[in-house]
Parts: sequence; structure tokens; C-alpha cells
Amino acid sequence: MSLRQAFQKILSANDVGATEAHQAGIHIPKTDKALLDFLPPLDAGKRNPDAWIDCLDQENGVSHRFRYIYYNNRLHDEKGTRNEYRITHMTGYLRQVGANEGDILEISKCQSETYYHLRVLRTVRTAVLKETAQSKPVKLVGWNRVH
Repeated sequence: MSLRQAFQKILSANDVGATEAHQAGIHIPKTDKALLDFLPPLDAGKRNPDAWIDCLDQENGVSHRFRYIYYNNRLHDEKGTRNEYRITHMTGYLRQVGANEGDILEISKCQSETYYHLRVLRTVRTAVLKETAQSKPVKLVGWNRVH
């Protein structure tokens, strides 16, 4: 039996396409070694290396392909500015499953599998009655390892 690893990310308005801004996919932090090791290896010696990852939606069994890319022109071009990992081609999937800002995207995989599993965990939405000067909203961001 192989170990299943899972990571979760609280989705932002940009992630789900609610802002209608152009975004090049969901950000993968360079500092999260466990998450980078979980995803396919990319050769930083190449300009903008990428890999297609096959994912199976756990809710409806539909398969999807997303592009995992390391935008690294800062390392290869004199005037390059980008140095970031992203998973692209996800906005359509997130819209299709009705994901909203604040929902949680979970990606998991067993070591013995060649594909990843996806699911969107819905968050409970409550109306804010009144925000006082003392209350400040808490905003959680980034990826978290689950198992």
C-alpha cells in the first residue's frame, strides 16, 4: 500500500476567475519544498520548463489535464522578471465545478499512481451582519499539507 499525500489551497477570487483579471494559473510557492517534491520535477536549467499533469476529479470522475510550469525567465533572460511556479489551465475546471473564493482546492496522489486526484471542498458562507472597528477579517492564504 502506498502513502497518499494531499495538499490544500484556499482559493482566491483570482484563482476562480471572479475578478476577470488575467492570471497565469494557481501559484505554487518556491519555498514549499514538500509541495514542489509532490509535483513532477522541472529542470530549472531550462527556460520555462513544464509538465502536463493528469488529474481525476473525485466528485464526478472526470479527468483533466493541467500545465505545471516554472516561469523562470528571470534566470535566463537579461530583462526577465518572472521566477515562479504555477499550475495553469485550471480556471475552466474551477468554473465548471462551481468553485468560489474561499473554497478549498485539494490535490492528492499515491506514490504508485500516475495521476493526481482533485476535489473542491465547499466552505460555509455566512452573511456578515456588522463589522465593528475592532473586528478584522482573517484571510488565510497559501498551500497546506494535509497528509
